[in-house]
This record gives sequence, structure tokens and C-alpha cells, in this order.
Amino acid sequence: MSASGGTKAIIAALLANLGIALTKFIAWGLTRSSSMLAESIHSLADSGNQLLLLIGGRRAQRAATPQHPFGYGRERYIYAFIVSIVLFTVGGLFALYEAYHKLSHPEPIESWHWVPVAVLIVAITLESFSFRTAIKESNAIRNGASWVRFVRSSRSPELPVVLLEDLGALLGLVFALFGVVMTLITHNGIWDGVGTAAIGVLLVVIAIILAIEMKSLLIGEGATPEDARAIEQAILAGGEVERIIHMRTMHLGPEELLVAAKIAVRHDDTAEVVARSIDAVETRIRTAVPIARIIYLEPDLYSAEKIKSASVESGSDPH
Repeated sequence: MSASGGTKAIIAALLANLGIALTKFIAWGLTRSSSMLAESIHSLADSGNQLLLLIGGRRAQRAATPQHPFGYGRERYIYAFIVSIVLFTVGGLFALYEAYHKLSHPEPIESWHWVPVAVLIVAITLESFSFRTAIKESNAIRNGASWVRFVRSSRSPELPVVLLEDLGALLGLVFALFGVVMTLITHNGIWDGVGTAAIGVLLVVIAIILAIEMKSLLIGEGATPEDARAIEQAILAGGEVERIIHMRTMHLGPEELLVAAKIAVRHDDTAEVVARSIDAVETRIRTAVPIARIIYLEPDLYSAEKIKSASVESGSDPH
């Protein structure tokens, strides 16, 4: 996995979640608080998710084979999609089940009253350091984009996943702290169930957002608008190409882009001139967008009918 894959952020989140999960389980064993149990399972699920991301990043580095000629880069998307499923089932649905049980049979915290409060405060502190690392890693590649746009447009799945997981973990800890403190103050276990329910809803929402984004990447997303413009400019910059008849791009992985374009050449160009032109255009594309690893350029003669046909196939307007 490359540096842009956010390995540092993943490892920071993994270490933080393992330590937090252990302390939460101890606090749950002492108090039997459902909020603490939900948060314990949440941290355990997050730890497993970070391991999945690391495994996906490692497997994606395998070399291309005759059976998989474009390599395994998109395997990172598969593992990130599995993360969303784990977060939904192990985290969200379990918390909602615990909330239902606690709201149906509310019980106050009878012993070790302030242990969960101390554990949750320590957990918030540790999770904040993990979240800070994820933010720092993301800032290095988001280029001033808003956080919503970064999550929605990033072709590298790891950082958006860790960001949303860490944000969910922090909010979940706050919900758990609210539920536990209110239970201790009122001696009414209903509040513990309310905190648990809030954690469950939060995790389900985050899991759905992740699933939607990863599904889009699995289906196959094209280049970002910035990269697409850079590729078009690189094709037309040298004067060898009269115009772009149509162009298609698709991410084969976060750092590998497929570019296929039909380009209009002059009708009197010789085969040798066309071959040299294609070589020059490919060099400019790779310089402008280094992740454009696989490039197919098809020379053709321009006609309005071909532009119209290409636009109909892509569902876009002729240009």
C-alpha cells in the first residue's frame, strides 16, 4: 500500500482500538453497562476492520497475471466494502439489539459506578489522537477539498474509511458517556439504553455511507474531473491530434488509471507519423497524470457522425 493509502492512519487506529477495546471490556465486566458493551464490541469491530484494510492493501500489490491482466488494485475496494458490512452487523445491529434489551429491562449501574466514566474519558483521549492522525494524513492529499467531497471523491478507500470510523468512534464514546452519566445521576437504566441506541443508529448510518461509496468504486469510477481535464489537455497540447472523438477512463485501483481514447488525426498523416504522435501523447499523459498507467489510443479520422455516436454510447452531449 502506498503512503497515500493511509497506512500510518490505519495502524494508529488499530493500536488505539485494541487498547480501548480491552479497557472497555474490563469496565463492562465490572458494571454490566450496555453502553460499555456496545462500545466494547464497536472497538473490537473497528480493530478487525483496520486489519481488513491492511490485508486488502497487501493483497492489492500482487502482480498482474494472465487471468487478471489489470492486476489486483481494486481488491482494496472489496475489503473496504467488507468493512462496511462488519460495521453494520457487528457494530450497529448488535448495539441496537443491546439497546432494545436494555430499554425493555432497564437496570441501574450497581457497582464500580465511576469506572466506566473514567474509561470513556481515557478512550476519548486516545481516539482523538487516532482521529488527529487520520486528519493529518488526509490533509496531505485532499488538496483543499471539503471533507464531504473528499470522502465522496477519494479513489483511495482507506483514509475515508478510517476517518468515518474514527469520527463514529468519538461520537459513540460521547453517546456512551452521556448514557452512563445520566444512569448514574438518575439511577435509571433507561438512559444506558438510550446511549446504546444512539451508538447503534450512528454505526448503521456510517456503515450505509461507506457501503454506498465503496459500491461505486467497485462498479468502476472514472478519473476525477481534475485528472480528466489534465489528460484532455495533454492529448491536445502537442498539435498532433486534431480533437478527441471520445475518451473513457476507469480506476483499476486507487493509484492506477486506465485511459482509452479515440483521437482524430490528419487524413494525410502517414502510419509512421501517427505512431510517433501516439507515443508523444502517451508520454504527455503520464507526465500530467502519473497514475495513468494503462493507455490505449485509437487514431481515427474526424466526422460529426462519430462524435454523435460516441456521445450516445456514453450518455453525454456532443462537444
